[in-house]
Amino acid sequence: MDLLQAIIIAIVEGLTEYLPISSTAHMGFTAALLGMEESEFLKMFQVSIQFGAILSIVALYWKKFFDFSNLQFYYKLAVAVIPALGLGYLLDDKIEAVLGNQIAISSVLVIGGIVLLFVDRWFKNPKINDEKDISFKTAITIGFWQCLAMMPGTSRSAASIIGGMTQGLSRKAAAEFSFFLAVPTMLAVTVYSIFVKTWGNDMKGYEMILQDQNHINLFIIGNVIAFITALIAVKTFIAVLTKYGFKFWGWYRIVIGIGLLIYFYTK
Repeated sequence: MDLLQAIIIAIVEGLTEYLPISSTAHMGFTAALLGMEESEFLKMFQVSIQFGAILSIVALYWKKFFDFSNLQFYYKLAVAVIPALGLGYLLDDKIEAVLGNQIAISSVLVIGGIVLLFVDRWFKNPKINDEKDISFKTAITIGFWQCLAMMPGTSRSAASIIGGMTQGLSRKAAAEFSFFLAVPTMLAVTVYSIFVKTWGNDMKGYEMILQDQNHINLFIIGNVIAFITALIAVKTFIAVLTKYGFKFWGWYRIVIGIGLLIYFYTK
């Protein structure tokens, strides 16, 4: 992986992590279109730059994350993240096996896009407009919805937002809770992948990053770029979602998914 490839992948991660279009799918497709060979370091890089995207949410909502007088906020996130931690650990190998199947992921993009076209019709009368009104039962229900994103191409953001809307949350409230939930979820995945999970040749992620100075540089630059682009993407997404709903993102997924299906079938 060279510097330009790392920058492009990091931009894609930052722009897509919190949108309902699947960052995993977009990074995988981007790497394939750039002609990058699938390698253990590429996998590690795609996971490790999530750290920058995580920090963008903490920076944007720092008052919420550092309001220690509102302990209920932390308890709700802790409850909501449990399903993903448990199922993610149990299904890790199966998830890993699908990551290289671009046809399957492209198909899921299209299917998810069709679903997004109708989401706004299904949930017209929200009852919850603020995170403080979310119950623990609602929080863990959203946590189970988030687990749908274990199928690459589904989108963690889309799954958790739709899950929130099924529980009566407004689009904005569901999106923001999805962002909040992403922090412990993605942090756990990142830490597990870097410090616990073993890659090829019995090498852990942090050892792979520290292998040489070039890897360290790519790791730092990738996280900085993912942080900056995620800041822009989250603000834009909230504005577009609040005003126009999910239809735009649904059509985007369908068009991109069909285009990629044609590309990978004819490749």
